[in-house]
Amino acid sequence: MIRKLTDKDHEQVMDFLSVEPALNLFIIGDIENFGYETDFQQLWGEWQNDRLIAVLLRYKENFIPYAKGDFDVKGFAEIVLAAEQFQILSGKEEIIDQFDPYIPSKQKRSMYFAEITNRSNLEKIQTREEIHVATVDDVEAIFTLRENIEEFTASSASRDSMVHTIQTNSGRTYFMKDQGKAITSASTTAENSKPAMIVGVCTATNYRNKGLASKCLSALCDDVLKEGKSLCLFYDNPAAGSIYQRLGFNEVGRWTLLHKAE
Repeated sequence: MIRKLTDKDHEQVMDFLSVEPALNLFIIGDIENFGYETDFQQLWGEWQNDRLIAVLLRYKENFIPYAKGDFDVKGFAEIVLAAEQFQILSGKEEIIDQFDPYIPSKQKRSMYFAEITNRSNLEKIQTREEIHVATVDDVEAIFTLRENIEEFTASSASRDSMVHTIQTNSGRTYFMKDQGKAITSASTTAENSKPAMIVGVCTATNYRNKGLASKCLSALCDDVLKEGKSLCLFYDNPAAGSIYQRLGFNEVGRWTLLHKAE
């Protein structure tokens, strides 16, 4: 049976999701931040003999399913397709692949998913003076950096998102600068009581191959890990993956995004 989840289900939901907290980072974070029912967020659960076996989150136009075993894929797909807002279905690769017969997609992308849980391989930083924690006043400089990097797509919407993240303490950005300009940065987003997601790791072209991104990322990870959280990230570039692995990130699976067909 599939039904909407409410606050009364919270203990069972969190116990269910906490078995794989990194993979459920977004669901856990959105529940902690926004609860079970708003105009932009809802959650559904599938129950079998009073036991929760699957969860589906809608956050705005994005849907994330999670299950540990067999579940009613068709039933979840019907909920997703019934939503006018639906644009992206994402999650653990082996879960998203099961939706292929039910949801037509114009694009499917799979990325490596990695997690770090201890500080032992992080770079040892002698001084933090050159590494800054961004405030709202630094957002424009950081997006000027991103706009000049081919792999990044910076927009006013993502600017607003970074401002909101800083103001609500749901993420942080560490960066370095030279002559008043940001030259490398690394951010977290969707921070919650368990893991945090690393995003926006980048370095200006003229400053690459100097270890700046590793230093910035190490400082960020070190502080978050000291708080008793873990960190995770996505990557699809093997070169970037080797850097993350050197710092102590371990691959825990693949994450797939399925974009709605127009």
